[in-house]
Amino acid sequence: MLLVFASAKLMAEIFERLGQPGIVGEILAGVLIGPHVLGWLAPSDFLHTLSDLGVMFLLFRVGLEIKSSELMKVGGTALLVAVAGVILPFFMGWAIALFFGQPQIESIFVGSAMVATSVGITAQVLAARGLLDTRAARIILAAAVIDDVLGLLVLALVSGLARGSVNYLELAATAAAAIAFTVLVAHFGTRTVRHVIPRMQARMRVAEAEFALSMTLLFALSVLAVYAGVAAIVGAFLAGMALSESAKGRVSELTHGVAELLVPFFLVGIGLHFDVSSFRNPASLAFAGTIVVAAVISKFLGCGIGALGVGRTDAIRVGVGMIPRGEVGMVVAQIGLNLGVIAHSVYGTIVFMSVATTLIAPPLLKLVFSNPRDTISKT
Repeated sequence: MLLVFASAKLMAEIFERLGQPGIVGEILAGVLIGPHVLGWLAPSDFLHTLSDLGVMFLLFRVGLEIKSSELMKVGGTALLVAVAGVILPFFMGWAIALFFGQPQIESIFVGSAMVATSVGITAQVLAARGLLDTRAARIILAAAVIDDVLGLLVLALVSGLARGSVNYLELAATAAAAIAFTVLVAHFGTRTVRHVIPRMQARMRVAEAEFALSMTLLFALSVLAVYAGVAAIVGAFLAGMALSESAKGRVSELTHGVAELLVPFFLVGIGLHFDVSSFRNPASLAFAGTIVVAAVISKFLGCGIGALGVGRTDAIRVGVGMIPRGEVGMVVAQIGLNLGVIAHSVYGTIVFMSVATTLIAPPLLKLVFSNPRDTISKT
């Protein structure tokens, strides 16, 4: 914990002084202390747990600053962004892998790994710059939630193909449960919490009762999200959003403190997986480089085109904001490896793509959100 936290904050300080987002420094801290550079630390179950908690609190904190009514206003645009941002990366990744001579099922897995967005990275950058209330940020967050549901369905379908059979009835039931959970909590969560939490708090005698109730809601909705078939971080985000209109400043203050402690474990955890040893031969290097370029371009174009209805400036911001794959791409790679349908070299390429897109996104976000007249897009 000392190595992870101290190295993350040291690198973040260095990068901030260099005029770059501190988040890049925190990820590179993981690369530096990881098994493939200094060799001080390797990924472990303990660090993975802290990483999961870090990204959950990050999304919960972001949710506290977003009102569900504001997110609903951009729902139509977010749906277009999410759908376009799934279709283009999937088919581009599939086609490139086939072009480089990968087997059919491996190529499909490469495409599916390029689908989902790691919204935690973008959310951290936008939160640090105080831009969560911009229209582009709201579209990105809403699209990322929809993206998670679509990515789940793509992964379930691809995993079924890898096993040799696809249960379409089970797939439909999973989709229905995921969509119903997300829509119901987003639509009714705020008004329910606004009536229930104050009444419960008034009857409680424990210290920081409101924070205790908020944490209970955070973990409860995260568990329900997993059972509904979506990621725990979606439940965490929805919990924060449900509390956004009723939770007082004290909840935000305490949540911010916990997030500041745990988020570095999420960011360093991404860097720990970075391994360049898989690309010692020119063919592997060319494949990995092409996949990274395609991952950036496909999300930027697909999501940007989906957001053109809100103007070119916000469309560019949305396209950039949906680029990072982070831990999501690595999960897909791990599933493919466990099923025995992708080689270690392809696994390494997917992990490389996940980390590379995560490192590329923050500087690009800083660039596209650098216009001081951001208030124009806050309507």
